[in-house]
Amino acid sequence: MENTQNLNENRLADAWAELQNHTEQGHTLEADAYRLAFSDPEFLLRRETRGIRIQLEMLKPDLDQAEQGIENTIVVFGSARFAAPEDAKAALKQAEVGQEPNALAQAQRMMRNARYYDQARLFARLVATHSAHRRPHERLFICTGGGPGIMEAANRGAHEMGAPTVGLNIALPHEQSANPYVTPNLSFKFHYFALRKMHFMMRAKALVAFPGGFGTLDELFEVITLVQTKKAKPVPIVLFGTDYWKKLLNLDVLIEEGTISPEDVELFTYVDEPEAAWEAIKQFYRL
Repeated sequence: MENTQNLNENRLADAWAELQNHTEQGHTLEADAYRLAFSDPEFLLRRETRGIRIQLEMLKPDLDQAEQGIENTIVVFGSARFAAPEDAKAALKQAEVGQEPNALAQAQRMMRNARYYDQARLFARLVATHSAHRRPHERLFICTGGGPGIMEAANRGAHEMGAPTVGLNIALPHEQSANPYVTPNLSFKFHYFALRKMHFMMRAKALVAFPGGFGTLDELFEVITLVQTKKAKPVPIVLFGTDYWKKLLNLDVLIEEGTISPEDVELFTYVDEPEAAWEAIKQFYRL
């Protein structure tokens, strides 16, 4: 049985090597009926094979994380536009020299929001410190969208404590590469937002949402909806930055109009400190 498995692996490797060699020689990959289906990019990118691509995007991150012992994650969402304090200070200094009003206002706002970067970084350090000496199945790993801003901060905090971190990136028209603190063999790239969001939830034991834009709201309400409708098990949903979230979301209107139940607002918790976010998760699971 072992020999058969090795033989199959070699055949797959040979097929890919042939395709790569063809590309390296500068030959255009034109339609080729004789090429093996799984090594035919033109075939795999057809509209009719979308279902196969969706299945592959489901399987690859799942299998890779399972093989590397990633069972439980703390998912951190937030703005990709919030800079690290050191970068914000440099931008503010430059804007003050130029004295251009719009640039100065933007730099001041960047400086104000940089505190969230630091707080996400500190929160991730708390999670990584807790998990450092736990048994493998008890460890919690930081998982983000893999990009800059708050995502980078959370990956960075865990990385600084020597913990592996997961990044679930997305292919966008304006190319977004993974931040440098995602563990390379846990850095995944998605085409489909739906599959990416599914992977966020598959291993999530908690969600911490820092201030963010449309993407953060999309991901946040996806989780709230799944928990509210009991399509997913209850998990701590932590909204970091009370002033921001209460100013942005007037949920009392939904209660007044009867579109949600009063108890639905208990699905999440507001916090303003990394320790409070971590404490909410610890209390939920009695850690």
